[in-house]
Amino acid sequence: MIAFPPCKINLGLRIISKRPDGFHELETCFYPVPWTDVLEIIPASETTFTSSGISIPGNEENNLCLRAYQLLKHDFGIGSVKIHLHKIIPMGAGLGGGSSDAAYTLRLLNTIFSLNLSIDQLKNYAAKLGSDCSFFVHDKPMLGSGKGEMLNGTTVSLKNFWLVLVKPPIHVSTQGAYNGIVPKIPKRRIEEVMKKSIHEWKELLNNDFEESVFKKYPVISEIKNRLYAQGALYSSMTGSGSCVFGLFEKPIQLNGQFKGMDYWAGLLN
Repeated sequence: MIAFPPCKINLGLRIISKRPDGFHELETCFYPVPWTDVLEIIPASETTFTSSGISIPGNEENNLCLRAYQLLKHDFGIGSVKIHLHKIIPMGAGLGGGSSDAAYTLRLLNTIFSLNLSIDQLKNYAAKLGSDCSFFVHDKPMLGSGKGEMLNGTTVSLKNFWLVLVKPPIHVSTQGAYNGIVPKIPKRRIEEVMKKSIHEWKELLNNDFEESVFKKYPVISEIKNRLYAQGALYSSMTGSGSCVFGLFEKPIQLNGQFKGMDYWAGLLN
């Protein structure tokens, strides 16, 4: 069985407070984007994980796809599988590609082994793997709070807007990004801003990570400025970076100005 785990962008990202458990209380709007990896899972005589495309660093036992499999194997005794991931979504970009791969592993295993797990059950398993994994159990925009695992629906739609994603050859450490954050209560909640026209977002919707990340990596700030210069209605870094996105009313000509960087452009639906 094959699936295409998508990435996400954050429409606003506010870090509100430091929690007693060491994590941070945040609020954001997650929005799915069809820049995808390719994930194949089939029953097999023994469990293996292979990958192609972008090289995946780290030890195999820490791989999120395998960790997702082990969660369900522990609780349901599911059989062995062969997992192959073709990695396309850049890592260290704030796009949530690894979280998406983990959530889609849970979703595929749920189908392959007829576990009949509900959306809420899948979200609970996903939350054990990462703060934004639960979002990828859904196929629609969601308001996120808590560590990112508390999700509520939203009516925001970017249908028919042209999206450009640009990722420079920079890996931003999530932990490092958090170290530069001073939590604060926002003047306007993201839920409130999402009800306003996209033409107002530039002044109202911000990503709290940008201030410290831009200081350390000025090229990321430069990408945002270039997208606005090209006519973006709204531009922002996503997650803790380093990817920046721009939303446009019509396609634009990039004219090679992001040479040496990964980028994706397409119409949202």
